[in-house]
Amino acid sequence: MTSPATSPRARRVSERLGGIAESATLKVDAKAKALKAEGRPVIGFGAGEPDFPTPGYVVEAAVEACRDPRNHRYTPAGGLPELKQAIVDKTRRDSGLEVAPSQVLVTNGGKQAIYDAFAAMLDPGDEVIVPAPYWTTYPEAIRLAGGVPVEVLADETQDYKVTVDQLEAARTPQTKVLLFVSPSNPTGAVYTAEEIREIGRWVEDHELWVLTDEIYEHLVYDGVETGSLPVLCPDVADNCVVVNGVAKTYAMTGWRVGWMIGPPDLVKAATNLQSHATSNVANVSQRAAIAAVSGDLAAVEEMKTAFDRRRRTIVSMLNEIEGVECPTPHGAFYAYPQVKGLLGRDHEGTRIDTSADLAEYILEKAEVAVVPGEAFGSPGYLRLSYALGDDDLVEGITRLQKLFA
Repeated sequence: MTSPATSPRARRVSERLGGIAESATLKVDAKAKALKAEGRPVIGFGAGEPDFPTPGYVVEAAVEACRDPRNHRYTPAGGLPELKQAIVDKTRRDSGLEVAPSQVLVTNGGKQAIYDAFAAMLDPGDEVIVPAPYWTTYPEAIRLAGGVPVEVLADETQDYKVTVDQLEAARTPQTKVLLFVSPSNPTGAVYTAEEIREIGRWVEDHELWVLTDEIYEHLVYDGVETGSLPVLCPDVADNCVVVNGVAKTYAMTGWRVGWMIGPPDLVKAATNLQSHATSNVANVSQRAAIAAVSGDLAAVEEMKTAFDRRRRTIVSMLNEIEGVECPTPHGAFYAYPQVKGLLGRDHEGTRIDTSADLAEYILEKAEVAVVPGEAFGSPGYLRLSYALGDDDLVEGITRLQKLFA
């Protein structure tokens, strides 16, 4: 007879989901917004979300789509044919990668693309090498798909970029996939073209899969020569999945349109999964995405100019704080300072031992929201998004300077 404590009904939540952590970045952002709603002057550096509105021509495309009855009905689970073709054309234009519509799956944001891809690639126990610091969703998506994330840490002395020697040391007979992200969230690190080629040769030698997340492809600064992994390493293209979307490039985080590009058989399997999980992405959002990826990059360049200005400001100001070391990021819109000099001591009577403690202290004392490095697999660091207004950025970092003066 089954005891009440061990009966299936006693487990209110499945083990699979019970072990999944809430998104740390969204949690910080939600807390900052809740405090703002209470009237507190919180400045949030937590969310990776451009502060710009979606370009007007994209919004107008959505308005027109709302009026068209075609968009009031189900459409193919894998994406509107027009959008898949537009993604093919955009991919050729922006990265030089030649693909066919059968290699494209349109998803509900980049997160679903990442999960769909891992679900299609992984069997239980398969290992995925995950360079750290990593975006919080990657390990959770791997675990949900039955895989095992294997973390490889690169700190600021390596510009947050892993080496082939590190990857080789982490490889086992169970290794199936390398996760590769450049430009990086959370560090802003950008791998050079030669570094990418070296990693590609290692992948080819060991016949691995690669999932490469290119969501920040247009946000590269300082003239760094980089590129798309399957373009620079064509011999691994048949075992490569590219994840991308409109969220960061076109300030469309709320529209929820991403995509994965990969071999047709893998994309077909992922499409079958999506057909049961969510069916098609909202048609109005897909129509807006067509306008976004088919248009020119003028709005993107305008945002990039602002991000570049803010990047230089935040790095300079953070490095003025004693105990903080902030390398200059070359991509995305994040600063990832090392803050170990602020740990292991009392601040105004409060003992701060970890970067998680530090983030809590900063929110309480300075009313500034940041994300601790624990969320990204590297305690002793903080992530600050500089995708917020110039005035708020300066005010927020000034508060930190005063707090730790």
